[in-house]
Amino acid sequence: MSVVGWAGGAFLGAVLVFGAAVKALDPQAFVSQIEIEGLDFLLPAAVVTVIALALEVGLGSALILGLRRIWVLGPSALLVAFFLFLTGRTYYRDLRGIATEDEAGCGCFGNLVERTPAEAFWQDLALMVPALALAFLGRRAASGLPWLRLAVVGTLTVGLLAFARAAPDLPLDNLATRLKPDLAIDGICSGDGDSRLCLSTVVPELVEGEHWLVIADLDEDLGKAVDGLNQHVFDGGRMWVLSSATPDEN
Repeated sequence: MSVVGWAGGAFLGAVLVFGAAVKALDPQAFVSQIEIEGLDFLLPAAVVTVIALALEVGLGSALILGLRRIWVLGPSALLVAFFLFLTGRTYYRDLRGIATEDEAGCGCFGNLVERTPAEAFWQDLALMVPALALAFLGRRAASGLPWLRLAVVGTLTVGLLAFARAAPDLPLDNLATRLKPDLAIDGICSGDGDSRLCLSTVVPELVEGEHWLVIADLDEDLGKAVDGLNQHVFDGGRMWVLSSATPDEN
């Protein structure tokens, strides 16, 4: 039973660490997701992001290393319950037709793993709950603290937080976004089902020929690129500007 228990804990730990790593690839997207979910009611979203990443990688790495003390399994169970609450709430809203598309990818894997609300809920349930239950099996009484393993957990936690801090400045766009090389125009879409809208529908001319396509937020970085975009027009290029911003943002 101890082997089965360790395997369950290790699997759950791997899921948590993978989820934390996916979110760390694009921490700003995770911050936005926290704001969308309304989880910044006590602390700023950036602070909640740091706490969430630290909890996920810390608990996950502890489980992988075989730490199945109650002070690891207890918080892990609460974290799993919290993920299921978030995905379950979105799933319920989706069934009633009141969920926003930004909520669809939430859950253990953040919003970079594209999933429907139903997929997010059932996948999180299937991946984490059985593994969590198995992790409680075959636990042995232990005295003292496993300082070496705790040191490894601390190192991994600090390392992931440092990676998340540096990620926006690293060449990770192919991993951190859904816009990868060779992505077809008709694969750049938003929404699901009947409400799904693809860029090839909005601008069918992009399907043929070569075009320089810029997809950006209306932020300070885009403002810095305006001179370069203007120069492209001055050099004879053509430019279409499509915006989904509100009138105030425009």
